[in-house]
Amino acid sequence: MPQPRAANPDGGRLLVLNAGSSSLKFALYPIGASGPQAGETRGAVDGIGREARLTIRRPQRGAETRDAGSVRDARSALDAVFDWIRSENANVFAVGHRVVHGGARRTRPAAVTPELLDELRALVPLAPLHQPHNLEAIEAAAARFPGIPQAACFDTAFHRGRPELADLVPLPEEIRRAGVQRYGFHGLSYEYIAAELPRAAPAIAGGRVIVAHLGSGASLCALSGGRAVDTTMGFTALDGLCMGTRPGGLDPGVVLHLFQSLGLSAGRVEEILYGQSGLRGISGVSGDMRELLASDAPAARLAVDYFVRRAAMEIGALAAVLGGVDGIVFTAGIGENSAPIRARIGEACRWLGLEIDETANAARGPRISSPGSRVSGWVISTDEERMIARHTADVLGLARVG
Repeated sequence: MPQPRAANPDGGRLLVLNAGSSSLKFALYPIGASGPQAGETRGAVDGIGREARLTIRRPQRGAETRDAGSVRDARSALDAVFDWIRSENANVFAVGHRVVHGGARRTRPAAVTPELLDELRALVPLAPLHQPHNLEAIEAAAARFPGIPQAACFDTAFHRGRPELADLVPLPEEIRRAGVQRYGFHGLSYEYIAAELPRAAPAIAGGRVIVAHLGSGASLCALSGGRAVDTTMGFTALDGLCMGTRPGGLDPGVVLHLFQSLGLSAGRVEEILYGQSGLRGISGVSGDMRELLASDAPAARLAVDYFVRRAAMEIGALAAVLGGVDGIVFTAGIGENSAPIRARIGEACRWLGLEIDETANAARGPRISSPGSRVSGWVISTDEERMIARHTADVLGLARVG
């Protein structure tokens, strides 16, 4: 089916939706004669299902936050954003979406079609925490803005084309043929960082780099020459690092034990693995790193210690895959904003040649390593929404977003 071509009206807006289970991020990119422009309006609905807030950030203006008490779930969060867009008289003529799982076939963004939606629905069991919300956003946008083109941008796509060994799951061939492989996630974030490295850290842009996307969801990615070589997440977004509510790497025998010895149902096991493990499970306090760092509870300290230890272990493993490392980049919520966590991971990686400069780290860099450090350390803000906007512009035949 030919890709739809969006009209390019002066004054139109390209809407980007990044839908999650507890938050909804969005951005409106202005459209001029040459396509999407800088100077976008951004916003988010946070605390969905608890004390929801709608925050709007316009160019050259401070953030405006308002209560969104009527928001109880992901769909009502979308309705709140669409209602705000309507109140602004914004002319939305195209929508781009983050979709967590694109499967093995999707190596690049694609225009949304009924066939694509069927394909993505089949992948829901592989990303139950994210994929349903991504699909709900596509369906809600189609209902609110009928007839306008949409594009899906996949978190798995950046990892396609890696060495075969990076995708391999050591199970029988008939199971692998059924689609069981290592996919990798957070690809839109890693793709943005790879594109930023030549500007932000040109000395390492073409070399061996480990990017630490540390947030409520957390993973690492090994880059060589700006291309993905390996990553810590695998078949699902449960693998690898300890996360806010997900365990990261876990002995498969533990899951068998939950079924066979404890007699838990599949639904209960899914709840535990996606929503009650990781930092929340260890601490019994919270899955939010900020709350854990502020807590004096021994279990909170234990959770932080485990998070740091696991990150250091995985950095060492990816350094081995790369045959050495030239730079480590911290990004996402914890990576960009938590100087103590960066310092502790940096100290654990001192053996690699990384020496964190305390003053630079406290100031968020961008370079946070000392001048004599053999491995450089960096803080670079990720921007998944801008990456989605760029891809959507390409897919729909618009000029590229800057």
